Amino acid sequence: MITTTNLEKHFADAMRSIARRSDLKAYVEQTPVIYQLLQRAAAKYVTGENRQDGLEAGRKLADKGYAVSLEYIGENTTDIQACEHAALELTMLIRALAAHGIPARVSFDLSHIGLSIDGELAYKNLTSIAVLARQADVELVVSMEESDKTDAILAIYTRASAVYANIGITLQAQLNRTAQDLDELGSIPRRIRFVKGAYQEPGQLTITRSLALNERYTQLIERAIRKGHHLSIATHDESIIDEVIKRGWIHEPGVEFEMLYGIRPDLCSQLKKSGYPVRVYLTYGREWYLYLCHRIAEYPPNVFQAILDMTDAGGADPIQNYGYTEITTMT
Repeated sequence: MITTTNLEKHFADAMRSIARRSDLKAYVEQTPVIYQLLQRAAAKYVTGENRQDGLEAGRKLADKGYAVSLEYIGENTTDIQACEHAALELTMLIRALAAHGIPARVSFDLSHIGLSIDGELAYKNLTSIAVLARQADVELVVSMEESDKTDAILAIYTRASAVYANIGITLQAQLNRTAQDLDELGSIPRRIRFVKGAYQEPGQLTITRSLALNERYTQLIERAIRKGHHLSIATHDESIIDEVIKRGWIHEPGVEFEMLYGIRPDLCSQLKKSGYPVRVYLTYGREWYLYLCHRIAEYPPNVFQAILDMTDAGGADPIQNYGYTEITTMT
């Protein structure tokens, strides 16, 4: 029997598969009409294709009282020059944040700066970025990727963070290994960004989205707080958010809620107005295809909004949905 829940699950799995189809991605990029339509849909979740787009959105949200995190989108890069370009872009982003006085965090995938080619290349680029970020007082957070990269990501992160305390790490609650990974990070306080996990993984390695996953997520939060870690609780799930507030965890040092740009701005505004620390995770860059697919896969009804956005040639400013305060335009 086909139910709405089963249909949404199959649709989400299909969208995750589509996200990994390099042939479909290439077709979209090479077909101007389709590219422009999907770009309109992506604009709900991606600030734009250029650094200035991310900086402008970051400035506006900072002026509204939000903390922000910026990511230059890209992953699974297999060309050395492209990896070096990505690393250079991240350094330019850090310099721009410092120059404009925007208090922001910078996040990125290690496979964008060399991991898909060589671990040492990723480590070299990571530490070079970390040096500049430390000088600019900018915190870095390494994103988590597919499970077959987890060991390599954690190895590089552990090695680099032993020298550079301004580097944090992302952990996925859906992976069965995450509790052990958390324990192996040790007792030195770190910035940990907890997500449920957006990747399509083998069933034996994960737990599906369910009440059981929510329970695991809250257990991981409690475990990390007891170890003294600073946490970014990256979820839009109100049941988890309510539990974090109920247990008083949000008042622990260095704990914050983090939400993706374009997802539940109403909830972001509500939490901020209630006095809770809220960070908005912003992205920019041309590699928005996979990101858009993941946002739809996480919540299949987003496909209806995507279709509406494709027909909206003007496009409203998404920042307006985060509350109405006076905005200072960056010069």
